Amino acid sequence: MNTLNQQYEEKVRPCIDLIDSLRSLGVEKDLALPAIAVIGDQSSGKSSVLEALSGVALPRGSGIVTRCPLELKMKRQKSGEEWYGKISYQDHEEDIDDPADVEKKIKEAQNEMAGIGLGISDELISLEIASPDVPDLTLIDLPGIARVAVKGQPENIGDQIKRLISKFIKKQETISLVVVPCNVDIATTEALKMAQEVDPDGERTLGILTKPDLVDKGTEETVVDIVHNEVIHLKKGYMIVRCRGQKEITEKVSLTDAIEREEAFFKDHTFFNALYDDGHATIPKLAEKLTLELVHHIEKSLPRLEEQIEVKLAQTQAEMERYGSGPPTDAAERLTFLIDKVTAFNQDALNLTVGEELRCGEKLNVFSALRREFAKWRDLLDRSGDDCKCNLVQTQDHEKERLDWI
Repeated sequence: MNTLNQQYEEKVRPCIDLIDSLRSLGVEKDLALPAIAVIGDQSSGKSSVLEALSGVALPRGSGIVTRCPLELKMKRQKSGEEWYGKISYQDHEEDIDDPADVEKKIKEAQNEMAGIGLGISDELISLEIASPDVPDLTLIDLPGIARVAVKGQPENIGDQIKRLISKFIKKQETISLVVVPCNVDIATTEALKMAQEVDPDGERTLGILTKPDLVDKGTEETVVDIVHNEVIHLKKGYMIVRCRGQKEITEKVSLTDAIEREEAFFKDHTFFNALYDDGHATIPKLAEKLTLELVHHIEKSLPRLEEQIEVKLAQTQAEMERYGSGPPTDAAERLTFLIDKVTAFNQDALNLTVGEELRCGEKLNVFSALRREFAKWRDLLDRSGDDCKCNLVQTQDHEKERLDWI
């Protein structure tokens, strides 16, 4: 990982910083930005992968633990520099001095935006981590896909989560990082199905297999075939990782020790050692691949993004021109500017009193539109009155006939 970061430092960091700064400015509200979105079914090992990459503990547990999209911005520092963290959401921004506080701060942010309970929100939490031990990488973690609502959740929680995930992965600028446990049938996972729906050719989908230590005996070769892209083909391929399990967390095995154990696991495994030798296994190799994929994706997307920004800029400039020039900076000129505006307003008011139409940009004054609507309303009332009068005459005739018969 360190070799790769040194080799690509001048190229990688500026690309990722550019997109991060555009996202922080709110550009993504109007334009889609390149991103890697992490998706997976509940209990797929998604949080464990992100923990291993970032070096900090994230919310864990059963059910929905990621209740808001989490933008995880990792920045590699020079050796010897201190760890640094910052969390931002809505109008709140807070520095984090201790990595052990990250999980608590994320939970507080989720409770603030999604409410205390089990609901979700589509508002983004941004977590920035700077450390010599993390890769230059930005990921967006999304809620795990739930199939059945539990106590305290709305009945349609599954549909809510799917809509939120689709909002991100349907964008052509987003790479879908699909996390799937080795001990389940990959073809039946909801996360991969969703990725295939928006990316049927697998051009922007990368698969991550987790929990290789839980594979049933006799199915190891199937896992190897999946990673070698021979089962469900994805152009970006697959990686396989082994992260800390609950037992290791309980035993307080550090993330550094967990990476060493992971390497030993793959090196010594009868079937999976070939995947290690091919560079398809372990968290450090995954970090390398994700960093390169993100940078290549950004470089590929930049020309299209530049065109979109130029179009948006031209539209905004045209709209600004319709508003005219703003007030001058000189105090004496401001007084003249105000007098001119008040005089123009008074003239418009006089024109309205004599029935003259005012033009506001390309549209007519609202009074002209109202006059047309009132004319339509008058026609409707006239027709309704005629119909009512006709019905009344018919009723009177029927009543007269009835009385004559009696």
